[in-house]
Amino acid sequence: MVESRDRDESFLTVAEVAEMLKLNQQTVRNWIDQGSLPAVRVGRRVRIKRSDLERVLAEGYSAGSTSAGQPAGPSAEDFWCGETVGIAEPAAPGDEDGARGPAAQTEAVRPSR
Repeated sequence: MVESRDRDESFLTVAEVAEMLKLNQQTVRNWIDQGSLPAVRVGRRVRIKRSDLERVLAEGYSAGSTSAGQPAGPSAEDFWCGETVGIAEPAAPGDEDGARGPAAQTEAVRPSR
């Protein structure tokens, strides 16, 4: 049985949610299919509780900062593991094509028609 507080709950369509968030409707459908956005299916119709949408948006809102429990992401040192990869060799004096790389050198030796 539907409780009195649930009777006052408003429901939104996929189109309404997409319009509110300036997204494609398929993106909203994908969120529902992935389980990221709870929805009620009535036959072929889909409705999203406004409170569920607001909760999902509030949980995903970060305001440009990271919380103490979430890492900011890998640093450059994590990526490179602090190991030196190597030093590029300078091009030979007068070798203008050497500075442009092997593709440019290949272009230079192709016969013209």
